[in-house]
Amino acid sequence: MAKTAPAPGKNPPIVDFEHSLDELEQLVAKMEGGELSLDESLASFERGIGLFRHCQQSLEQAELRVRLLLDPDAPDSAQPFEPEL
Repeated sequence: MAKTAPAPGKNPPIVDFEHSLDELEQLVAKMEGGELSLDESLASFERGIGLFRHCQQSLEQAELRVRLLLDPDAPDSAQPFEPEL
């Protein structure tokens, strides 16, 4: 059975997450610079909240995938990975 290619114009989740995080960091830097007008600051804040929510959702989906991989029969009981010291 052949794999289907991703839909054109659709970014893979990791690339989409990285792009959103990068844009969020740029918005924060601009806002911290203090050179934006009130309207620009509000628009940047609104965009930043949207990006933050998108990043948070991506991280939650990644966590769920990891839990499913660790214990597919009971993902809620999967224990977090403890790194060896």
